Amino acid sequence: MTTFLQKTSNKDFFIFSFFLFFLSVIPTFSLSAQEEATDEDAFYIKKIHDAALTKGECHLWLRYLTKEIGARLSGSPQAAAAVEYTYQMLGNLSLDSVWLQPVMVPHWVRGETEVIRIATSAMGSVDLDALALGNSVGTGKQGISAEVVEVKNFEELKQLGSAIQGKIVFFNRAFDPTQLNTFAAYGGAVDQRGNGPSEAAKYGAIGVLVRSMASGLDDIPHTGGLRYKDGIEKIPAVAISTNNAELLSSLLKQGPVKVFMKTDCQTLEDKLSFNVIGEIKGSEKPEEIILIGGHLDSWDVGEGAHDDGTGCVQSMDVLQILKHLDYKPKRTIRCVLFMNEENGLRGGREYGEEAKRKGEFHLAAMESDRGGFTPRGFTVDGEKEVFAKKFPLMRPWLSLLEPYGLRIKKGGGGADISPLKKQNTLLIGFEPDSQRYFNYHHTHADVFEAVDKRELELGVAAMTSLVFLIDKYGLD
Repeated sequence: MTTFLQKTSNKDFFIFSFFLFFLSVIPTFSLSAQEEATDEDAFYIKKIHDAALTKGECHLWLRYLTKEIGARLSGSPQAAAAVEYTYQMLGNLSLDSVWLQPVMVPHWVRGETEVIRIATSAMGSVDLDALALGNSVGTGKQGISAEVVEVKNFEELKQLGSAIQGKIVFFNRAFDPTQLNTFAAYGGAVDQRGNGPSEAAKYGAIGVLVRSMASGLDDIPHTGGLRYKDGIEKIPAVAISTNNAELLSSLLKQGPVKVFMKTDCQTLEDKLSFNVIGEIKGSEKPEEIILIGGHLDSWDVGEGAHDDGTGCVQSMDVLQILKHLDYKPKRTIRCVLFMNEENGLRGGREYGEEAKRKGEFHLAAMESDRGGFTPRGFTVDGEKEVFAKKFPLMRPWLSLLEPYGLRIKKGGGGADISPLKKQNTLLIGFEPDSQRYFNYHHTHADVFEAVDKRELELGVAAMTSLVFLIDKYGLD
């Protein structure tokens, strides 16, 4: 049999040989280019981390925000001071634009210290560690006193029905300790705080006690927002510490317990406040916005350090680090410090509505509102089609982020950026380690000293790295 090579000329043979060689080197050329790009990105991400750990401003900003201004509940003078301070700090970064976005916010005040007292024959009178829930009505100057009824959930409440009339309902559902992510445990318990007062009022309850939203046992009460339902009587509601919840539950097993409640909280007229916004304009696709942000307000106890001073200063520092590195973004990088996440979400809603009115397109929005602990990665959410299209495009970046202990997975984005979901924005939540967050969340213990400087700076580096990748490669 005559072979192919035997039937070809020398010239044809040369051409064929060159063709085989060309085919053999194409993969090598492609792989080298890919490796070069990966090395280039890895090098730049290392530069970002080096800058965040040596040139960051976030810790200094957080110190002023917490120690000089303090707790920043919407409508308070401290919230107004926080707006002015962060507006000035962003103004010092030589950004392309810095502005204030007006928003009307609720103005709830706690008033005098709460008194929650139980009386038993065995222990006498015992005052509980307590904080009124945000947006709660007060008891009046005389306070209220009634027998306590303990329930774990709304189904038990329904089964008791008319037996609740004239009583104080005690919601005592603890966090599920088997949940490795404490935010999942929080999500499984928080409905009793948010909706419990209105659910109890349906059956004639005159007040509510709620076990604090905490992952451990301690004497620290955790406040937090409640949502009264229209058409249902508003009754006073208070959170008690987890240790006190255990005590009250044990006493109720021995017999009837009466509790005296006195709170002085009230809601005043709405006040004018602002979202604080700064941005670096994109050089190639300025109409595509990458948002980073946190919420500037906090509860009126503690100093609002982890919730959410850390998220605000981290978002500001992303812009500062990019400016320090003289990075010229293709897309617009925008920092937004939202007002009134804690008891109304007015800032997030106003921002989303104005973005819709202006026809702005947010390619991605990243929120930092889970504390300033060691970064673990990012959770991603979006409308079904948006998520299906854009989330897979982030997976090739895992090899660049894994050396820093970072992952990208499906999950929630954040409350303030949630209005952007329907505007085809990919929502990203910065995810630090969650194990210690609910030791501080909504408490007197949420102070500057509870934040580790290096962990805070590593969070800035993680956020900046992902912003850099999204900006460089897009999500198309």
